[in-house]
Amino acid sequence: MSRIVFVFLAAILADALSFGQVNVEPNTALLNEGDRTELLCRYGRAINYCRIEIPGEQKVLNLSPVWSKTPGFTYYGSGLNAGQCGVTIERVKASNNGQVKCSLGVEGEELSGTIDLVVALRPQQPIIELISKPNRDGFFSESTEFHARCSVRDGRPAANISWYIDNMPANKRTSPLQVVATPTHDNVELSTSVQEIQWPLTADDSNRKLVCRSHHQTDRESVPPQEAAYIINVRYAPVHQPEASVYGLYLEHTAIVNITIRASPPPSIEWNIDGTIVSQGRTEGRYSAYEPQYVGNDEYNVTLAIAGLTLEDTTKTYNLRASNELGTTDYHVRISSSSKPPSSSLDVAAIVGIVVAVAVLVLIVLLILFARATGRWCFGGATLNTDLGPDSEAQIHPDQQEDELDGQDNGDEHIDTTQQSEEATPPVTDKLEAQKKADLKRSAAATAAAVIAAGNGQQQNGADAPKPPNTSV
Repeated sequence: MSRIVFVFLAAILADALSFGQVNVEPNTALLNEGDRTELLCRYGRAINYCRIEIPGEQKVLNLSPVWSKTPGFTYYGSGLNAGQCGVTIERVKASNNGQVKCSLGVEGEELSGTIDLVVALRPQQPIIELISKPNRDGFFSESTEFHARCSVRDGRPAANISWYIDNMPANKRTSPLQVVATPTHDNVELSTSVQEIQWPLTADDSNRKLVCRSHHQTDRESVPPQEAAYIINVRYAPVHQPEASVYGLYLEHTAIVNITIRASPPPSIEWNIDGTIVSQGRTEGRYSAYEPQYVGNDEYNVTLAIAGLTLEDTTKTYNLRASNELGTTDYHVRISSSSKPPSSSLDVAAIVGIVVAVAVLVLIVLLILFARATGRWCFGGATLNTDLGPDSEAQIHPDQQEDELDGQDNGDEHIDTTQQSEEATPPVTDKLEAQKKADLKRSAAATAAAVIAAGNGQQQNGADAPKPPNTSV
C-alpha cells in the first residue's frame, strides 16, 4: 500500500514541476546559414499568449496558430491550449546566432525559456607554421626533429584538425587539440583551433607532402574540407641497398649496367672493376662510366657501359661508390649473360597442383587397401592352392574319366594315375561346397577304378562285372 502511495505522490510532484517550468526542444540547435528549423517551448497547461525573441531580429514575434504577421516566421506547435509556443524559421541568418527566448502567458504571470541557436560560420583557411626551421635552402637534415603547428581561425563552432602525409593518415605524434576564443570587432565570439605535430625525419620523408585538414559543420559534398600543405625536403647521404644483379647481357656486345640510387644532394660516382677505377664521365679501356641522371624523387640512374662483353667480364665484381657532402655509400653489382633465374618460391598454381597430386595419390592407396581387405575388384578371384605336400589329394577331371573308360575293351591298357591335375582351392567362404565336390570326385575316381578292374577280370575269367557303389550324398 505504501508503495502505491509513493508512486502516486511522485507522479503528482512531477506534474507540479512540469506546470512550474518551461521545457524547450531542442536545447541547442546547430545550423548552417540558410537552413530551416523549428524551435518549441512547452508548458503543462494552456497558455494565453506566445512571444519569441530571436537575435538579429528587430522586433519581438507575437505568434498564434490563427495568424502570421512576420514573413519568414510562423507559429509552430499544437496550439496555445496545449501549452505549446514554437516558431518555424524558414531561413536562418548568421545574425540569428545566440539565445532564442520564448515567453508564455500563464494565468496572469509570464514564464520563459531559452534555446541556444548556433549558426555555423565557416572558418578561415588552415595555416601551417614551422616550429623547427629548415636551412636557408629550405632543407632539413636527416634525423632532425620536425615540428609544425596548424591553426584554423575564426570558426563557429570550432573546427577539428587531422594530419595527412601524401593523402595517407600521418600517424605521427600530435598534441591535444586546443580551442581558443577569438572575439571580433562586432563582439561576435568565434573559435580558433590549434594542433601541433612532430617526428624525427628520415630519407623516406623527403619530397613528401604534409597536409593539415580542417573538418567543420559547414562542410558539404559541394564544399569539401579546407586544407594547407607543406612539402618536406630532406638532405641525406646516398641510401644503402642490397647487392644488385643484372642478367640477360649478350656476350661480344656492348653491355649496359644500370643501377638506381637515392641521394640528396646529387651524388658523384666512381666504379671499381677488379681494381680498375672508372670515374663518372670517363672511359678506361672497354669501360665507360656515365654521369648520374636524375629521374625524380631524389633518385639517380647510374650507368656503366662495357664494350665487347666477354665471359671473363661476368666473373668480375663491380663496386660502385656514391658520395655527397653528407656521406659515402658503396654498392655491389654482379652481371651475367644468362637469363634471370626463376623465383625460388612456388606460385599459387604450382602449390595447388602439388596438393591435388598428393590427394589423388592418397586416394588411390586407400582404394587399393580397401579392395584388398574386402576382396573386391581384382582381389575378388579364388586363390590357387599351391600346397603339393604329402597330404594333397589328386583330382580327376571328367575328360580324363572318359578317356580311361574308353580303354576298358583293351585288356592290355594301362592307366597312368600320375598325370592328374590339381584343382584350385576354393575360397574360405565356400569350404563346405568344396568339400562336397571333392567327395564326389573321389567317389567317381573309385568307381572308375572298379570298372576298369572288372573289365580286366571279365576278359580273364568271364565273370560278371560288379555294380558301381552308390555315390549319392
